[in-house]
Amino acid sequence: MKFKAVALIGAAALALVAGSATAGDLACLITKNNTNPFFVKMKEGAEAAATAAGLDFQAYAGEKDGDAAPQITAIENCVTAGAKGILITPSNDSVGPALKDARAAGILVIALDTPLADTEAQDITFATDNFEAGLLIGKWAAATMGEGAATAKIAMLDINKDNISVDVARDTGFLVGFGIEVPDLKVMGSETDARVIGHETSDANPEGGLRAMETLLAKDPDINVVYTINEPAAEGAFQALKNAGKEGQAIIVSVDGGCPGVASVKSGVIGATSQQYPLLMASKGIEAIVAFAKDGTKPTVTEGLSFFNTGVNLVTDKPAEGVPSIDTTKGTELCWG
Repeated sequence: MKFKAVALIGAAALALVAGSATAGDLACLITKNNTNPFFVKMKEGAEAAATAAGLDFQAYAGEKDGDAAPQITAIENCVTAGAKGILITPSNDSVGPALKDARAAGILVIALDTPLADTEAQDITFATDNFEAGLLIGKWAAATMGEGAATAKIAMLDINKDNISVDVARDTGFLVGFGIEVPDLKVMGSETDARVIGHETSDANPEGGLRAMETLLAKDPDINVVYTINEPAAEGAFQALKNAGKEGQAIIVSVDGGCPGVASVKSGVIGATSQQYPLLMASKGIEAIVAFAKDGTKPTVTEGLSFFNTGVNLVTDKPAEGVPSIDTTKGTELCWG
């Protein structure tokens, strides 16, 4: 996606929420956790847009990625409260039945960033093209390594082993971008290429990234490419490399584009990251709930896709030929967190 398509950030994005809701109409936001800067910014954007539109607003979160039980309770609370719409970053597909019940109760359900496998569990998804995000960092890593890509030793730091859709899309997108055959794009680990040293669970946080990287370095101390599900995991991976005296040995790539992540690209900790736009996801989600509450109108997907694409840009100060990117100056203008 070209840069101009993600220009609606910040106040401009909030201005997209046209009209107003009826007093007392409620919008719910349910995120995977309330500590990841991505979800913190999403909450800020949704709450600001809801206030501007005259919607009541309630926010809920799990404790960590994959923590579905609190999300199911939150969904039930929103149904009981008579919400007009639910925005959710689902921890996993086990929240699907509760969301289907919410839809049956007449509530608009919008998945943010992470679509559910059961298409009946959501009306639509507003998200980054996560496969494209992975593809961009994979292409960049391969182009940066040049001939060395043929003998690369790659560490894969995923969220966990649950095959969460966003996890799968970024993981497999990276591998395809790097030039590795992936027989099954719906699951992680189907590749047989010897360049992939292994997949480890990072829980998408620094502590998990450190632990996962230590495990993979024990398996092969010569790892020279590190894929990470997000920038907090990349932070932990870098610390593990540094602790082992190998901080200059590997290229680290990631996805998110938060301000700390862009700063890590600028400092050289991360080579490149794919930047996504949670504020736009949140504001567009609230806009959709307002329209639905007003006259029952439901949002539509981006042409040619199964979801509404909120855009992605590769951020790096070391551009690679044939891989479109923006630098950290522009990435800082667009970052969050």
